[in-house]
Amino acid sequence: MRNTHGGLWLGASIVALGAALTAQQVAAQDNGAEPRRGGTVFVHMNTEQGVLNPALRASTGVYQITGRFMEPLIDKTYDGYVGVLATEWSSSEDGKAITFKLRDGVRWHDGEAFQCDDVAFSAMELWKPLLNYSSTLQANLESVDCPDPLTAVFNYSEPMPLDLIVAAMPDLGHPVPKHLYEGTDILKNPVNQAPVGTGPFKFQEYERGQYIIGVRNDDYWRGAEYPYLDRVIWRFIPDKAAGAAALEAGELHESGFNGISMADLERLGKDPRFDMGTEGFENNVAHSTVEFNLRNPVLADVKVRQAVYHGLDLDFAINTIMRGFAKPGHGPVPSVGGANYTDDVPVYEYDVEKAKALLDEAGYPAGADGIRFKLRHRPAPWGEYTQLWGEYFAQAMKEIGIQVDLVTNDAPGFLNGVYRDHDFDTANGWHQFRSDPAVSTTVWLRSGAPVGTAWSNQFGYESAEMDSLIDAAAEELDPEKRADLYHQIQRLAMTDLPVIFAIEHPFVGITNKKLVNHHNTPRWDSSSWYDLWIDE
Repeated sequence: MRNTHGGLWLGASIVALGAALTAQQVAAQDNGAEPRRGGTVFVHMNTEQGVLNPALRASTGVYQITGRFMEPLIDKTYDGYVGVLATEWSSSEDGKAITFKLRDGVRWHDGEAFQCDDVAFSAMELWKPLLNYSSTLQANLESVDCPDPLTAVFNYSEPMPLDLIVAAMPDLGHPVPKHLYEGTDILKNPVNQAPVGTGPFKFQEYERGQYIIGVRNDDYWRGAEYPYLDRVIWRFIPDKAAGAAALEAGELHESGFNGISMADLERLGKDPRFDMGTEGFENNVAHSTVEFNLRNPVLADVKVRQAVYHGLDLDFAINTIMRGFAKPGHGPVPSVGGANYTDDVPVYEYDVEKAKALLDEAGYPAGADGIRFKLRHRPAPWGEYTQLWGEYFAQAMKEIGIQVDLVTNDAPGFLNGVYRDHDFDTANGWHQFRSDPAVSTTVWLRSGAPVGTAWSNQFGYESAEMDSLIDAAAEELDPEKRADLYHQIQRLAMTDLPVIFAIEHPFVGITNKKLVNHHNTPRWDSSSWYDLWIDE
């Protein structure tokens, strides 16, 4: 057996990481503060979710809610990857068998024991065929064996790098209870709307358009001490000004992922009652994107896409829309991607005259009204800045003679319009990087994703070279060779421009300081909150 951690081979050892005290916990102990049991935390949500099952939909909005109910095999902390429902993980020498040792004594919220059969069923029936990012990640998964109830062996037809599967597990490794899904239509199973998990809180109620309630799990595996809270309540408030007002009035405790306007984030960040910033979102760095429907013959011309890139004043957008919490992107892998990132890629500086010249060369001269052609653009409804980015895109394109008509939707309308119906010319939203390019990033570039798969390549982009590079990188066990493949992918993506990864940015959150142990992991808004408590 062999194993890796941090990109280095560690021989025959097996990873088994425990949780460490966070800086906030240490500070609380130094001040003599003892965790207080009880109370309810109120969380702001902009939009509702059609699915509340992270084993079917890898989505920030899903994790923000179901992270309290459903736990992954492995999570990520500031000290590294730690076992949650798995306690150890290891790889065979050829990388074709990954073994997880599972935690003993864990029970689903309905009282049934959690065991290997649940993991095997989830991997083969949900993660591989149905979970949007995971269907590509697990394409070579052939079977999952259960030699005993607490051991799961994932068998692959091609090598699976251990560091890749570990990096994927926090987002793509949530088991479901087999006994509630087997023999049902998985996509229509009512448990998708009323999740049953192993986490510190149990789903209680969902009032559409209003709230979701989670209550303490008194049989939580971490012990009777946890969780500290009685309840978590998510309130759906689409109006950002109303969300900010509720925070200010003490009716909400937290709003994450730029849930309120940047102006209100900055204003409330100066209020001594709140913590505001990017801490706790490090595992969720994202790109603001421009997505092209290459089925449109105008957009199929790379000169047109290059012209669009040259027409974007990214410094202006960063300063006005993101208030400086961003920087220009250099392709699909952000600068936090470690060895897998490179800035040795083609770049497209803001240059209106060059953009116009490229459009002329492509055969699209300006008409008497100054318009060369029109585009229907769908901005994602994920928050203020995605809407503002869409509005800015329309304004910027007007400067180079492209008329952009905005088509606004709610979340289901956007997802269906772009990913299922392909009813768009251009679109914008955000694309999150999750620790490793093969977890979610390369899905945006590889062809062959089933129609309707959210946040995948539904843009009509097909490149045999790109597909080959992506497949090779996902199977390469040598970290240096793997990084070189991702550098080639970045350069090709910045040459072909199927998607413009325009702005790299962290997310920003605002939290009432009454919450102790908040944002104490790099994916805190998606985590379980078992150790969160209210100091009042």
